[in-house]
Amino acid sequence: MAMGDWTRRDFFRRAAAAGAVTIGGPMLLSACASSDDTTTFEGAKESGKIKVGFGNEAPYGFTGPDGQLTGAEPEIARVVLRNMGIGEIEAVPSDFGQLIPGLQAKKFAIVAAGMSIRPDRCENASFSAPEFKVASSFLVPKGNPMGITRFEDITGKDVKIAVMSGAVEKDYAKEAGVPDDKIITIDTQDNVFRQVQDGRVYGAALLDITSRWLLKQNEGAPFETTESFQGSKSAPDVGAFTFRKEDTEFVNAFNTELQKVKDSGQWLEIVTPFGFSEANAPGPELKTEELCKA
Repeated sequence: MAMGDWTRRDFFRRAAAAGAVTIGGPMLLSACASSDDTTTFEGAKESGKIKVGFGNEAPYGFTGPDGQLTGAEPEIARVVLRNMGIGEIEAVPSDFGQLIPGLQAKKFAIVAAGMSIRPDRCENASFSAPEFKVASSFLVPKGNPMGITRFEDITGKDVKIAVMSGAVEKDYAKEAGVPDDKIITIDTQDNVFRQVQDGRVYGAALLDITSRWLLKQNEGAPFETTESFQGSKSAPDVGAFTFRKEDTEFVNAFNTELQKVKDSGQWLEIVTPFGFSEANAPGPELKTEELCKA
């Protein structure tokens, strides 16, 4: 099924206009937001309700063709927060690049979007313990005629590569010395795919799980994904939940329950349908503090 046939783009627009998607059990659109304080940990503990920001990027957090919010990160967040006594979630959609500014502006209390822990982001937000690790890959035409398998391959070739606004791939390209005019920044995942599909760019630089998910959702499309590789020279891609800098108590409480979900095997159960595997579980050597310095 082609991505353009999905109704989630229209749903996403309606959700953005409405301002929130309420998820308690089923994660469904809500036309009105709670009047309680749902953007702080203290308010959420008292009311049992919380606002969670997400970027519409599959398979991390997205609205499916049935109009429901799903994805690995909202599903994990729902379990962890419920175990903390916060059972009702109002999920607020945002462009990926606006998630940290939205967090700072108290549009939501936590971000569940599979955001990679990066030093520049750590300057403006706090991260939970590492939740998963992934690598990079390119979505390219079948046969990969231009031979793009690393960011360094883009330089000197007559190609343009799409990346998502606010995602790590643009930084990786810059780190590899790719000229700015060869990297096209696109606002949403749907539009990144359309750029490739319409031939306006040669391919797209994405996290490997994202590339494989897009191919799975667009069976028969004349594309392939390159072999996974570490996009950054300094540190692997490690995703986590994102909080405001001052929310130390919230981060610590969330980490305690997140670790229980991991130890019980529930983490793997939840994320497997979204293309993750045990290989994506971060080892104890990966620590948020070190990744913030990398």
